[in-house]
Formats: sequence, structure tokens, C-alpha cells
Amino acid sequence: MIIVIPYFLLVSVIALICACLRPFDSFGSTVMANLGGIGGLFLLNIKQELRGAENFKKDLPVIVISNHQHNMDIFTVGKILPPKTVSIGKKSLKWIPFFGQLYWLGGNILIDRSNRWKAIASMNKACETIKEKNISVWIMPEGTRSKGRGVLPFKKGAFHTAITAQRPVTIVALSQYHKNLDLNRWNTGRQLIEVLPPIPTEGMTTKDVTDLMKKCEKILRDKVDELDAELAQS
Repeated sequence: MIIVIPYFLLVSVIALICACLRPFDSFGSTVMANLGGIGGLFLLNIKQELRGAENFKKDLPVIVISNHQHNMDIFTVGKILPPKTVSIGKKSLKWIPFFGQLYWLGGNILIDRSNRWKAIASMNKACETIKEKNISVWIMPEGTRSKGRGVLPFKKGAFHTAITAQRPVTIVALSQYHKNLDLNRWNTGRQLIEVLPPIPTEGMTTKDVTDLMKKCEKILRDKVDELDAELAQS
């Protein structure tokens, strides 16, 4: 971790330069995420296996959802972040040195969760971004890091966005860190990630938000359990 932190700061500076050259374009975020993920996982000695990557290329653009576990998601998710994909994060991220400015300049969507109406406006902006820029949006619908508590109950925002934009939902399941990784060892462990086929939302209305949310939550929770069970047996 002592090596990872300065490496991450270096990547942030490089990506910030890219973002300044192409402000509010997803290019800067992609550079930071991919470089940060590749180097971070190498330094942490985490063996990552990605399955179903071809599903990222279907029915673009999409709403991507995944389980949110730890700050380490920035490395594990970062390595697999597809091009032309932005994310939704807390407004407070903007003030983190280098990273926050890059996150903002990279075209990611900042949301004020303390204000319901501003949060709704941010989700509406996500719909506009999808349509106008033809890019995907990555959302972690638990709304907070689970920190070993499994997949937490979902919030509705991601599914409102998917239905309003009439774009599919692509589920990405990540095996749980607390069960399968040990940062106190040199051989930290393996992580399995599986990208599932997109779930269409065409023809759905706001009345279908809750059903879609529950369906996706069950699929993600079951797949995470399946990946954890596979790692436990290996």
C-alpha cells in the first residue's frame, strides 16, 4: 500500500493532463481508471479474472451496475472500465486533490445526495449524457461501500435512469474482497468478475422501476455468491 498510494497520485497527475487537453470527455477518466487499475492490482498482487467481457459491447450505451465494496474498487473496477463510460459519484469527491479534479473534468456526474431534488436533477443529467454523448454510465446502486456485509439493498436511481433513457442494464458481479483477499500477504489472492448479458428496458415505464431494481439485485447477489463459492472451492 505504501507503493500504491504514490503510484495512484502519479497516475492521477498524468490523467489530469489528459483531461485538461480534452475537458469533460470520458477519455481522462478512462486513462486514469485503466492505468490505476492495471498498476494497482499488480502492486497489490491481486490476480483478477474477467469473464463475459463481450457483454460490454452489446446494446451500447448501457447503464452498468456493480456491487460496491471498498475504496479498492477504484483499482478492481478501474482495470475493466470500458471506453466511453462515465460514473456517478458524490459531489464531495470533487475536492479530493488531483483525483477529484480529474473525476470532474473526466465528464463524470457528481450528485448531491443530501438534497433530493438536486439528486434527481443529476440523474436526469445522466439520461441527457447517455443520449447526447452516446456513452454508458456506471452506477453502484447500493449507494455506499458494503465493507464485508455482502450485497446491500439497492436504491432506485440507477433504474429510473435506465428506464427514462430506455437503455439496457448490464450487471457486473465482483467476488467479495473480505472472503477472498488478504492484503497482509504477498500473494493477496484471486478476484473473479463476471459481466452478464444486458437486461433490456425498452417499453418499461416508471411503474416498472421497483420490479427492475429487485430483479437486478437478486441476479447480482446470486452471482456474487456463486463466484465466492467457486473461489472457496479452488
